[in-house]
Amino acid sequence: MSWQQLRVQVRSDQLELLEQMLLDHGGLSISYLDAEDQPVFQKEPGSTPLWDKVDLVCLFEQDSNLDGLLFLLQQHPAVEDKASLRLEVLAEQAWERSWMSDFKAIKFGKRLWVCPRWQEPPEPDAINIMLDPGLAFGSGSHATTRLCLQWLEQNISNESYVIDYGCGSGILAIAAALLGAHRVIAIDNDPQAITATIDNAQRNRIPSGLIETYLPEHLPGDIASRQADILLANILAEPLMQLAENFSLLVRPQGQLVLSGILAEQVDPLLEHYKQWFTMDKAVLSGDWGRLTGNRKQI
Repeated sequence: MSWQQLRVQVRSDQLELLEQMLLDHGGLSISYLDAEDQPVFQKEPGSTPLWDKVDLVCLFEQDSNLDGLLFLLQQHPAVEDKASLRLEVLAEQAWERSWMSDFKAIKFGKRLWVCPRWQEPPEPDAINIMLDPGLAFGSGSHATTRLCLQWLEQNISNESYVIDYGCGSGILAIAAALLGAHRVIAIDNDPQAITATIDNAQRNRIPSGLIETYLPEHLPGDIASRQADILLANILAEPLMQLAENFSLLVRPQGQLVLSGILAEQVDPLLEHYKQWFTMDKAVLSGDWGRLTGNRKQI
């Protein structure tokens, strides 16, 4: 069975109205895609920020007559780029397997790989994180995750006690454990991230108890009293700004701090803010994204 796929670029403030129009004409599924490579961030928990312009993609049954819908969309003021309106036929295929081809093993430094679970590791004797892309953020493909993994590959020792604040899929916590950290605390405010971290740790045969997972409100008292050697936080600039003083309490004097999830234009304000508690290094940039590192000042 084949399907008809309609794709059109629209203003995000018109999405609700246009989505209903598509559903009224027999739309079966609707997806929102970034039309202009515009970064957006969730500033409030539970919010769903959208890009200014969105590629609206809708599937219809093969025999649906869409002439009337195409005419309405051509006249609609939200469709500013009329050339973006396209209709194509999609042949049936094994969709549950076709998406797997988009994910390849990625190497970080000299000895660390992140590999999809359905692929053989390119270097079986290297340190291989077997990770399926899932609900929680973090598969190693994004620049912010790459920046953190590259740093970890060069800086973890067998004595390291690591906190991963905003663990997502658990990729950084698992990398720290496999690279030799003797204790790893993984923290996230999303229960799905906690579940993903636990599942991924088990798949990577991390010894029981080496990675401890917590929601922020459930952190035990010894987390602050026994300060970490390394604190990683690959989240967003706004919560990083808010959490700075709290992070300073979680890191021992001369302990190391690694921050990412930061756009290049957000680097300087964060550097200035964190200088109250940390001796900060020069930022490392990868495209539009940055990584900040520093050492906790003596108390």
